[in-house]
Amino acid sequence: MLLTGKRTFIIGCGCTAFIKPRGQRTTEDMGLEAATKALLDAGITYDHVETAYVGHCYGDSTSGQRALYNLGMTGIPITNVNNNCATGGTALYQANNCVKSGLVECALALGFERMAPGSLGTTFPDRPSPLALFYSKTYALEQGMKTGTNFGPGAPRMFSNAGQEYCEKYGADITHFAKIASKNHAHSVNNPYSQFRNGWTVQQVLDSQKITNQLTKYMCSPTSDGAACCVVASEAFVRAHKLENQAIEIVALGLETDDPTSFESNSAMEVVGYSMTKRCADKVFAAAGFAPGKGRNEVGVLELHDCFAANELLMYPALGLCAPDAAHKMVDNGDNTYGGKYVVNPSGGLEAKGHPLGATGIGMHFYITRAGPMQAQGLFNTPDKRGKYGLVHNIGIGGAAVVSLLRRPEFYNPGGVDGRSRLGYNHGSECRRITLADVDKVKSKKSSPFVLAHAKL
Repeated sequence: MLLTGKRTFIIGCGCTAFIKPRGQRTTEDMGLEAATKALLDAGITYDHVETAYVGHCYGDSTSGQRALYNLGMTGIPITNVNNNCATGGTALYQANNCVKSGLVECALALGFERMAPGSLGTTFPDRPSPLALFYSKTYALEQGMKTGTNFGPGAPRMFSNAGQEYCEKYGADITHFAKIASKNHAHSVNNPYSQFRNGWTVQQVLDSQKITNQLTKYMCSPTSDGAACCVVASEAFVRAHKLENQAIEIVALGLETDDPTSFESNSAMEVVGYSMTKRCADKVFAAAGFAPGKGRNEVGVLELHDCFAANELLMYPALGLCAPDAAHKMVDNGDNTYGGKYVVNPSGGLEAKGHPLGATGIGMHFYITRAGPMQAQGLFNTPDKRGKYGLVHNIGIGGAAVVSLLRRPEFYNPGGVDGRSRLGYNHGSECRRITLADVDKVKSKKSSPFVLAHAKL
């Protein structure tokens, strides 16, 4: 069961550009940028924030405090979160629960990452990886596949095997992975925050460097540096601060971990979290009031965890968007892009926009709520003025799956001053760095000039 309680809303969000991991920016400075934008968007200061959750996988302990101390040292609880690639979504899940439970009226979720170039590796080589059993299971399952022993780094190899299993079961092939990747790269051309805006064609995707038997370079998400932030508040807070013109409701948000199926089913698809995602999605749609298997037709736009193109394919049926054997048909029919049934990853997805682990899940919510030119058309061309739902899916091996349903509330009231006015531009369609004047507008009365003097804007 998901936590029940107060209604919760995203009232502000912000994002940095996702960039190649070259050590050009620190996590505290990227975190300051994302959080400042989110607070400006919401029209509040850091003094209104009662608790914060900060996600990162490659930062030292208390990196969250270091980033947020730029905005103030108010004594609030700041909790650092690490949940592999689902870290950002997990931080938002915790912040949302604090508001939903009535513990606080306003919470902040921040995520950032400063990564190393190349494939992901272990941070602690002196001990067994917590992913070791997942790797050993998927490697063993290769022997029962038509393609035999695979090659490549651990993460792409794992998802590649899952994709191969789907292909053998249902008749898909590598061209479906290429179509998904090309679709995402085409979407990213309109994303000013995206790490890559090349718009690779299907053939260019197929011709790029082989990473595994099934995946090429352009089917894989890159490592990235970046940050994202969302501010979550109660309905009372929304109304008190007159944010009815921009609040987006978190109708339901869930987090699920593995069950024995991941290892005992002898399925490479299960190793990468197929049923974990399915269980999480089913619970989220149930919490939103839908009968089993229902509600997917009311979704218009999704940010889906396409760490590899194969995973996007697998997650279509896992999320209930199509029948288990119909994911590749959804690709062939164009039902994953503009003009089709759903718009999946209008941001360009992880494959194109980048994948700074701690920021990814929060950044997905930024794209759904403040999507600018990336947004799906016709979301509000419905009899219900709330429009269609936005869905977010964020997953990490090891494992954790986060799924959320977002929607404009029934009390939405357009007009007046909103985040665009306060930032001075539409940050859904334009990416700018912040200034010290921006920070001054949102910092706490209990801020430290000594700390802020070290910020590099």
